[in-house]
Amino acid sequence: MAAKQPPPLMKKHSQTDLVSRLKTRKILGVGGEDDDGEVHRSKISQVLGNEIKFAVREPLGLRVWQFLSAVLFSGVAILALALPDQLYDAVFDGAEVTSKTPIRLYGGALLSISLIMWNALYTAEKVIIRWTLLTEACYFGVQSLVVTASLAETGPLSLGTLLLLASRLLFVAISVYYYYQVGRKPKKV
Repeated sequence: MAAKQPPPLMKKHSQTDLVSRLKTRKILGVGGEDDDGEVHRSKISQVLGNEIKFAVREPLGLRVWQFLSAVLFSGVAILALALPDQLYDAVFDGAEVTSKTPIRLYGGALLSISLIMWNALYTAEKVIIRWTLLTEACYFGVQSLVVTASLAETGPLSLGTLLLLASRLLFVAISVYYYYQVGRKPKKV
């Protein structure tokens, strides 16, 4: 008696079987849109995320502004630490310095802020860049208020003081502009 051969097994090719492929992708949870509206092509890209999301789209001139800010903070800090009399004279136009200690403390604080600015220049993280820009804007805003209050006490305005106030307000505007530009959500590509 001859043994009956079983029929040949038919292999299912999920690559060519469209229904099977769609079912597999549905079970894995890929191919559809997620909450952010992104379509992931594989489970790996879904788990790891899309690297385009993490790339910071920097506004034009941001790094130049960060560099100029770091140089400005460092320069004024060194001037306040080394030559407090001249710095006070330049800001308050010939007023007599009673003590150098507050000016040197101001220089130390500025030097600390400048170190933060220098470190922020080399980072790509949006949060750190935004915090340093916010720090700058707050510093320049508070400095404008303090100089204005001091001028109200001392009396007449000089051209140097007006230029200082105008430059500080300009610096506030630039820092706030970059703060909001860095914080904007990138457009979908």
